[in-house]
Amino acid sequence: MTRTVDATQELAAFLRTRRERLDPDDFDLPSRRRSRRTPGLRREEVAELAGVSIDYVVRLEQGRGLRPSADVVEALSRALRLGPDERAYLFGLTRQRPRTTEEPATAAAPQLARLVADLSPLPAMLMNHRYDILTWNPEMGRLLRDLDTLPPARRNAMWLCLMHPGMRDFYLDRESVVREGVAHLRAAWAAHPEDRALSELIAEFTLRDAEFARLWNEGDVKVNGRGRKEMRHPDVGVIAVDFEVLMPLQDADQRLVIFRAADGGSQAALDRLGAA
Repeated sequence: MTRTVDATQELAAFLRTRRERLDPDDFDLPSRRRSRRTPGLRREEVAELAGVSIDYVVRLEQGRGLRPSADVVEALSRALRLGPDERAYLFGLTRQRPRTTEEPATAAAPQLARLVADLSPLPAMLMNHRYDILTWNPEMGRLLRDLDTLPPARRNAMWLCLMHPGMRDFYLDRESVVREGVAHLRAAWAAHPEDRALSELIAEFTLRDAEFARLWNEGDVKVNGRGRKEMRHPDVGVIAVDFEVLMPLQDADQRLVIFRAADGGSQAALDRLGAA
């Protein structure tokens, strides 16, 4: 017989071990509670810190089939002082979806910025979930043009496609590129309801671009991490690139975008662009 892991029992064991490893001296607990024979916090102390009943904590640690709500899981995470990976694990055990706690990335992580530079001669850039371009290497700068001269608030891949005068005819299949971008922004908007800047960006696009407004109203949701784009560069002509989007584990809001020439002619065009 194949033995499988019981999520309820694993949840019970995980809560117990995390409670027992805590040092009571690290908490502002009444001194009368400090006399104890077992390591860690008591169940009633965890209950008090999490704002739940003692009986509830007891039943969870006994594996009695409870399924805590997202609010309770969050409260237990704080009470047990779980790290980010442990918090994610607890949410996974309880089959709840964690709320986003990290601020959206507005600057490239130094290690990722170095990686983008090291990827030369492949065009590469780093974006966040809003499509803000956080950093790029020279090859990407030559391909997309004007990145260095734009103010930081306008270094956004979707803004470039929709609003930049020099990019209106840049993509051969413009509607497909815009449609994919809209579907990605809708998914990002649902995953980051607290991101006011993203909501304001979507409102600006909806107000100022009829094509974006039409596609937004269609309600498509998709995150496309791989594909092909054809571009009409004013200096070297048509370039077809295959792109790949990678998400680093340590910086989950940053997306590494890498372009590779899709054919020999496109590679020759990229080489001419680099030589220029």
